[in-house]
Amino acid sequence: MPMLRRDQAYIGVLIDDLINKGVDEPYRMFTSRAEYRILLRQDNADFRLTALSHELGLASETRYAAVMRKQEAVEALSSFCSETKLKPETANDYLVSIGSTPLSESKHISDLVARPEISLSEILQIVPRGTNSYSEEVITSVEVAIKYAGYIEREKLQAEKNNRLEYIRIPAGFDFDEIHALSIECRQKLKRYKPETIAQASRISGVSPADISVLLVYFGR
Repeated sequence: MPMLRRDQAYIGVLIDDLINKGVDEPYRMFTSRAEYRILLRQDNADFRLTALSHELGLASETRYAAVMRKQEAVEALSSFCSETKLKPETANDYLVSIGSTPLSESKHISDLVARPEISLSEILQIVPRGTNSYSEEVITSVEVAIKYAGYIEREKLQAEKNNRLEYIRIPAGFDFDEIHALSIECRQKLKRYKPETIAQASRISGVSPADISVLLVYFGR
């Protein structure tokens, strides 16, 4: 049975927190507890979960095919935005009308959309060749990906780093009192919650980054 990761679904965050951190703090039920909120966006929920639900027999072939078509459209529009340049004479009237700095030279559409005041749907209306075939849903997905590209990439790298810790296992029944370099609070929490991996231990309240470094050295990175 597949396991939903913290960077894959909000339910993964909820279940993991309830298991590793208990129910003492009600705010753990809120989505604000997720450390990968930019990855767990509303506009990409179908991309994140439909393939998995189809694999489990939950999503129909029709639903799965529709999401695959949407993903292809998003990829096509993303490529179009990153490869197509707008000339100053094409874009400047629009830019001036919204109070944005006009161009002195041609710029890729993706560079323009990265500006906070610029809308991709409005930019597409002034593109010389028509791009009206894209749905509002697809345009929104591409616009969000462009505007938050730096943050998205940073969270992906952090998620990949943390996911590697899932493969460093802690032996069942291990006596954490053997590791004297761990803080007393850390040892108490680890004995209470009995994490199976370093990643689970890192998400327990009271276990500091310094404690995780000690565990990594002890169990071998």
